[in-house]
Amino acid sequence: MDIEAVDIVDGQKSAAKTRTAPLFRAAQRSAHQNPIPSSSPAFSTPVHPIRNSKPPEPSKPSILPILLPPATLRPLAFRTFTKKHNLTLTSSALQAFATFIGKHCGSGWREEGLAEKVLDEAAKSWKKDGGGVIVPGEGDELKSILRDLERSMRGGKPSQQRGLSGQRSFAFENTSGDTTDLGPSPGALGREDSEASLGLSALGVEDSGDTTSSEDPRRWLKIVGAFDQPRLIYNVNQKHFEAASTVPSLLPDPSHKTHLFRHRYNLIHQRLLRNESFQSSSVASARTNSLQRSSSTIATTQQAYKITPIANLLGRSGSSHLLLGLLTTSPTGVLTVNDLTGCIAIDIQHARPVPEDGAWFTPGMIVLVDGVYEEEGSSTGPGLDGNRGVGGTVGGKFIVFSVGGPPCERREVTVGVSGASKDGYTSAGAGFGWVDFLGVGSERAAGSAMRRIETNVLKRASSGDLAAGRARMVICGEVELDNAKTLQALRRVLGLHAAEQADQTPMVMVLMGNFVRHAVMAGGSSGESIEYKEYFDSLASALSDYPTMLQNTTFVFVPGDNDPWASAFSAGAAVALPRNSVPDLFTTRIKRAFSTAGAEAEKATGKRADGEAIWSTNPTRLTLFGPAQEVVFFRDDMSGRLRRNAVTFRPLQAAAQSESNIGPDQKGNGDATAMDKEQESSEATDVDAAVETAESYIPTSKAQDSASSAALSDLQTARKLVKTILDQGYLSPFPPSDRPVLWDHAGALQLYPLPTALVLMDPEAPPFAVTYEGCHVMNPGPLTPPGRKGVAQWMEYDARTRRGRTREIRL
Repeated sequence: MDIEAVDIVDGQKSAAKTRTAPLFRAAQRSAHQNPIPSSSPAFSTPVHPIRNSKPPEPSKPSILPILLPPATLRPLAFRTFTKKHNLTLTSSALQAFATFIGKHCGSGWREEGLAEKVLDEAAKSWKKDGGGVIVPGEGDELKSILRDLERSMRGGKPSQQRGLSGQRSFAFENTSGDTTDLGPSPGALGREDSEASLGLSALGVEDSGDTTSSEDPRRWLKIVGAFDQPRLIYNVNQKHFEAASTVPSLLPDPSHKTHLFRHRYNLIHQRLLRNESFQSSSVASARTNSLQRSSSTIATTQQAYKITPIANLLGRSGSSHLLLGLLTTSPTGVLTVNDLTGCIAIDIQHARPVPEDGAWFTPGMIVLVDGVYEEEGSSTGPGLDGNRGVGGTVGGKFIVFSVGGPPCERREVTVGVSGASKDGYTSAGAGFGWVDFLGVGSERAAGSAMRRIETNVLKRASSGDLAAGRARMVICGEVELDNAKTLQALRRVLGLHAAEQADQTPMVMVLMGNFVRHAVMAGGSSGESIEYKEYFDSLASALSDYPTMLQNTTFVFVPGDNDPWASAFSAGAAVALPRNSVPDLFTTRIKRAFSTAGAEAEKATGKRADGEAIWSTNPTRLTLFGPAQEVVFFRDDMSGRLRRNAVTFRPLQAAAQSESNIGPDQKGNGDATAMDKEQESSEATDVDAAVETAESYIPTSKAQDSASSAALSDLQTARKLVKTILDQGYLSPFPPSDRPVLWDHAGALQLYPLPTALVLMDPEAPPFAVTYEGCHVMNPGPLTPPGRKGVAQWMEYDARTRRGRTREIRL
C-alpha cells in the first residue's frame, strides 16, 4: 500500500497497477441480465453492497495535527514566498498557513519538507489567479486556494492529481487495457511559470512556450489612448503605485490640482533617492572618517548628494545646500523654488546651468538648485515674516550657483530588468516590475514571454534590407489637408510603400496633426465644420487609391490644437492636455474606404483583410509585444514655448570675464567653463596640425561651412529639447496658464518609465532622431517642410533596431 501511495502522489502510477486482480473483478453478466440488482428479498438481494470493478482507493495516511506557531513558520514562508516567488505575506496570511500546515502536515512539516511543498503550490496558485504582490489573509482568494489544497492533500503533501497549477495528468484505462492520457505530460506542465499571473490575459496569449502563433507583428500591436490607460498614484508611505480611487472628471475639485504637482514631485524625488549619486553608505562614511583622522593626505571617496527640505533652511544662514523643488514665479515677479515643506526666493545672478546650454529651465519644472542660504533681516519675498516655517515662504533668499534637471532613469532600472538570463532573455529584478502602467501586462508577468515572442516574430518578419520589412512604422507630421501640396506629398509616400510586397508593407502608418493650418470654427481661413469634413473626404479619396496599404496597415490619427472640437473655443491657442480624438462626424468616409478595401480583399482571396483606422488622442501610446516596446506620440509646439518661457542666465562671456579676476588657487573643480575652453583649444590645435601634415588638403567653401554649422546647431537644439523633456519625465512641464492640463488625466503625460521611443512632433524644431538614456526620440517634422519646394519628408521607425531615420522623396 505504501508503494502504491507514493506512485499516486508522484503521478507515475503504471497501467499494470491500475488493472484489478481477477479475484476482485465483477462476475460477467449476460446481455439480458439487468446490471442493477433489485432491493427486494424475493430476488436474493445481498446484505452487503456489490463491489465495483474499480479497485479501492488507498486510504489517506493518518496525520497527527500539531499547533504550529506563525513565528516558527515565518523563515520558511519568507524563503518560499518572497525569495522564490517575489510575494509578501501579511501576518493574517501567515497565521492561516501556520494553522493549515499544522493540521494537514503534522510533525513532518520541517523534516520531510511538507510545508515547503504546500507553500510553493499555494504561491503558484496565487499567481495563476492574478493575485497581487501582497498576499492578504482576510480575502476569499486565499481561502479558496486553501480549500483546494485541503481537497488534494495526500500524505501531508498536495497531490498532483488535483492540478492546482493548471496540471492535468490523469491516466485512465480503456476497454483494451491501454492508458489514455487526457492532458499534457507532467514534464511539460511541471515547470514553474512565475510570469503568467498578470497581463497575459489582456494580450490573449498564454506563456506555454509556443511563440509561433503569428508571424505578423501587427498581431501584437495595441493603441492605448490617453483616457484609457490606468490612473496610478505613487504611494509615498508604501513606496509603490496604486490605482486612483476617485472617478476622473473634467471638472474636479480644486484640491486635485495640488495633487497633480505633489504627484510629480514625489515621482522625481523617489527617482533621485534610488540614484547612485544620492545613496550614502554607512560603511563608506565610517571609513572616510577614520581616514581623515589618520591622515589628511589620503584621498577619500566622494560623499553622496543630500537634498535639504526648504523648511530646514531656517537658522542655517551661510551654509550650502542642494534643493529639489518646483520652479515658479511669485505674484511680485520673484523666482521661487517650492517643495512639500515650503517656498523660498532664489537669486540666479551668479547661477550657471548644468550642463552649459544643454537644457531649458522654465517655471513649472522641477529642478535641482545648489547654492548658499542667506537669512536677511528684511524679507524679499511676499509674506516672509508672517509665514515662516513649514507650509509658508521661508525668509531670506537662496543664492544659486548651479541649476540642473533631475537625472533621468533608464527604463530597465524602473521596471527592474536586471540582465540576461540563461535562456538569453532579460529577467526582472528590483524596481516596479509588478506595476502594469498601460494595462497590457507588467514586466514581471508578461515581460519574458513577450520578449521571446518578439525575438521570434521579428526574426521571421525581417528581410535582408533594413530599409524594408514588416516591422516598420511610417510617421508623417503636420498633415495639413487644406493644402494641396500636402495631399500630393502624402500620395507619393503611400505609393512608395504600396509598391512593396504585401508582407513587407509597414505595419503602422501614423498621421499627426494639425490636419488644418488654422483653427476650425474659429473664424479662420480653414472654414467651419462642413469644410473640415470635406478635407477628410479628400483624404479618403487619396487613401482609396492604395488598397494594399488599407488592407495590411494600421493607420493611427493623432490630432493637434487646430482640430475640433477644442479649436472651437481656443482659436488656435494651446488647448488642455490630453485632448480627445477627432469626432466620428468627420471620419465616416475614411472608415468606409477601409471597409471597401477589406471587402475587396475578401472577394479576391477569400480572407478578409484586417487593416483599420484608429482615431486616437494626443498624446497616444503604442505598445508592441506588451511591455517589451512602448512608443509615445505627442503633438505640441514644444521648442517655441520653451524658448519663450525659459529662465535667462548671464552670457557665458560675462561669466568667464568675472571668473578671470579670481586667482588660480581660488578656482575649484567646478570651473567647467575654463576647462571646456582649454579642451576646445587643444582639440582645435590637434585638428590644425593633422590638416597641415596631410598629403592632400581640399579647403571647404563657405557654403559647406555654413551647412555644417547649421547641422551642428540643429543637433544641439535637438539634444537640448530631448534632455529637457526626458529629465522632467513629463510632456508638459509648464505652468497651467501656459499649457492647461486636465488634472485627473495628467497621468497620461507622464514619461515614467521612459518609453522605448518618443515621437515629438514639433514643427518649430528641426527633424532629428536622438537617443538619450535608452529612449529614442524622433521629430518627423512637417510632411512638406517650409522653404523646401518639391520635397516630402517623413520618419520611419524600425521595431527591430528600435531606431528611426528621416526619409525624403521628390514630388
